[in-house]
Amino acid sequence: MRIGITCTLKDPAQARPDAPDDLQEEFDSPETIGALAEVLRRRGHEVELLGDGRGLMEKLLQSPPEFVFNLAEGRGASRSREAWVPSLLEMLGIPFSGSDPLTLAVTLDKPAAKTLVAAAGVAVPAGLVVARAADAARLADPAWQGRKVILKPAWEGSSKGIRGACVVTAGPDLKARLEELRAQYDQPILAEEFIAGEELTVGVVGNEHPEVVGVLRVVPRQPTSEFVYSLEVKRDYENRVRYESPPQLPEEEVERVRQAALSAFVALGCRDVARLDFRLREGVPYFLEVNPLPGINPITSDLVILAGLNGWSYERLMDAVLDAAFARHGLKG
Repeated sequence: MRIGITCTLKDPAQARPDAPDDLQEEFDSPETIGALAEVLRRRGHEVELLGDGRGLMEKLLQSPPEFVFNLAEGRGASRSREAWVPSLLEMLGIPFSGSDPLTLAVTLDKPAAKTLVAAAGVAVPAGLVVARAADAARLADPAWQGRKVILKPAWEGSSKGIRGACVVTAGPDLKARLEELRAQYDQPILAEEFIAGEELTVGVVGNEHPEVVGVLRVVPRQPTSEFVYSLEVKRDYENRVRYESPPQLPEEEVERVRQAALSAFVALGCRDVARLDFRLREGVPYFLEVNPLPGINPITSDLVILAGLNGWSYERLMDAVLDAAFARHGLKG
């Protein structure tokens, strides 16, 4: 079968001196694409790198592949950017891996995803969206006074904009920090209750009967009550954290996390694969966000790390995603 890989690659030429240094954090590297292509070739497929944007559109119209493995993130600050490529593929009738345009749009929007997951009965942190300067005044209400909150760009992935300094105490002094983040990332900011507890991420693959690959506990090497699995930590993960999977926690609590992840996966309409992030406080898993386009770097990506700790090779993980997508489309190979 001829399989195309859609992806958004890091491009130093597009870096801007006035932009945050994490502007391209969620984009893929040639090493990631090479590792995936090797798995596909081992299965006997012909592989073509399609990229994204206008070049992708031209390739799809001139010589459409039989199937697309989609990794494309889209560029800019649009909350629908991850849905651009799947929308194009859906319109052209080309089968592809991963979630559909609606799921990819709603999950990139953290507040929207939380609303749907909460409706499915999964706990979520309290929060509010600061879309205009006047919205920040709500954090001065007595209900928020003195509470720890974490500030996050509302429409980003890969921990973009999430630093250790984003954990702050609610009050009127937050206005300047909120405005700084809104200007840097050109989007609303989610001010969310900071859940002091265990940091966990869950890998899920499949469709009709989705399977939990594993639950990964992220443990700081220097414990702190305000630990954040932030951008700084992820960039220096070998020195800053250690990973446990299965996590050294009571089994009944881990099972609650597994069930919460499956509930969120289904509620959001995820397909084939996703990685879901939680905080566990007093035995209750709080949903933070989901990535239905999880990183698949063979060395550094959380999904790959947790799979490896549970006995899954990189090839087995990619095979599971591809098998799920093929079965969904009624394809063989």
